[in-house]
Amino acid sequence: MTRHSTVFERLAPSASAVTESLRSTRSAVFWLEDAPVVSRPQLVGSHTADLTVVGGGYTGLWTAVLAKRRDPSARVVLLEAQTVGWAASGRNGGFAEASLTHGEDNGRTRWPDEYDTLERMGLENLDAIERDVAELGMDVQLERTGTLEVAYEPHQVQWLRDAEHGELLERDAVQAAIASPVYAAGLWTKDHCALVHPGRLASELARVAADLGVEIFEHSAVTGVRTRAGGVAVETGRGVVRSTQVALGTNVFRPLLRRARLSTVPVYDYVLMSEPLSDAQMADLGWRDRQGVSDLANQFHYSRLTADNRILYGGYDAVYHTGGRVRPEYEDREASYRTLASHFLTTYPQLEGLGFSHRWGGAIDTSTQFCAFHGLARRGRVAYAAGFTGLGVAATRFAAEVMLDRLAGESTPRTQLEMVRKKPLPFPPEPFAKIGIEATKWSLDRADHREGHRNLLLRTLDRLGLGFDS
Repeated sequence: MTRHSTVFERLAPSASAVTESLRSTRSAVFWLEDAPVVSRPQLVGSHTADLTVVGGGYTGLWTAVLAKRRDPSARVVLLEAQTVGWAASGRNGGFAEASLTHGEDNGRTRWPDEYDTLERMGLENLDAIERDVAELGMDVQLERTGTLEVAYEPHQVQWLRDAEHGELLERDAVQAAIASPVYAAGLWTKDHCALVHPGRLASELARVAADLGVEIFEHSAVTGVRTRAGGVAVETGRGVVRSTQVALGTNVFRPLLRRARLSTVPVYDYVLMSEPLSDAQMADLGWRDRQGVSDLANQFHYSRLTADNRILYGGYDAVYHTGGRVRPEYEDREASYRTLASHFLTTYPQLEGLGFSHRWGGAIDTSTQFCAFHGLARRGRVAYAAGFTGLGVAATRFAAEVMLDRLAGESTPRTQLEMVRKKPLPFPPEPFAKIGIEATKWSLDRADHREGHRNLLLRTLDRLGLGFDS
């Protein structure tokens, strides 16, 4: 198979243009700077609760809110190691996708008999989020604009034409929607995604939780979860909460249950945020329908507009560090930012001269099935969910419902799903994890340079149900 250059290699901007675009960029998360800051106490001493929630990201916050809405009299305590929303929940692109399965292809391949049910439940979950935002008065800049999947290369155009959903936009139509000379076609799916402000979603969920009576403690990293007679003790460095039940939403960080420790690996993703576009730049660009945008490459990009008409542009690189380490120094990677800036200018050459104000990175909790898994432990007293693989903005609410169903001992349509009952295959231990992930990344890049053709390694992983995504 002949190796082909990609559009980002054929139409790469000058190195000086890339350097200039990054000249005034600083390492900071735009979403967190643009969200309200509330100081909350640290857990000190002994406390009791009906439910202890570990993790102040979307998973934990939705769990706390929904638990109080189910039973307003329940005492709910939420513990966060840093501050609410500081990790993945405050750093993502803000795409609230209806999909619970990381897209239709992944869902139909893994759960063919129940995919239609999963798709319906995913849409119902997204509808519920939209209702919650309205009913609870949450200022999260929600826009139900859908997503535009774009093709750069001829083989990707054919993939879009073969799709069974969405509105197909051929070259002239897609470029009329968004004026990028590299867009060869697009598929606009209008109902399956909403855009939100990630930082404000986290802060507003915390506000609602507190208004409902949830006790939120920050800077309270959990050091152990110990089963005791009649309950569970959740321990931090300076305190303990004794409760009847526990819900774990620890995302990418080291699981508190031994059984889950090989179920995820942390993969770093990187993002640039532009300065606000002028009215003239917006007129040149189009993008009047404000869809979220992603492309069809294995090493894919995603982009979107903010409320003040900045462009967020991220993806492509997926960086794994040996041993699955999560460290602050991994969040700033110059090579990834230069790659993103170059690809941005290839995509939107009319915006040369526009600078990037913010750059940041964060770790994604990747599972081998590309989407969340769910579990119950300690004789039904501890529920957990993780492995959202970059598509958790909406799916975390569904996961919260699953955990609460299970802790209540209820058999519901959610808990009966094979996707919910089945665990993903674990990642291998080191050094095999590092070797396998790097070989897979190389193979994905090779496929992007060979018209999407997957080599023996990728085909084998597909058959085994093992995945790794950019």
